[in-house]
Amino acid sequence: MAAARRELLAEALYYSESGAGLGVKFVRAVEQALAIAVQFPLAGSPGPAATRKVTVKGFPFSVVYLQEDGGIVVVAIAHHARSPEYWVGRLERI
Repeated sequence: MAAARRELLAEALYYSESGAGLGVKFVRAVEQALAIAVQFPLAGSPGPAATRKVTVKGFPFSVVYLQEDGGIVVVAIAHHARSPEYWVGRLERI
């Protein structure tokens, strides 16, 4: 989903500007969370409207996704302390 991709890029840029190598570390941690979600889609914590989430190790973020036949759809790269469930409106467009 394009909105989740924009979130990933914005946060990677933020972390890159915050410290040497942090942006790359963030992207790798998100990639690890995505790999878990893809390999074990039911392992994520249940959320609203049949979503699930996997925590991004080392960062205050979760990958929020929907399980679909043959894979997952990433709904958000959601910060733990910002407007909870701001991404729910995106589900209407899926």
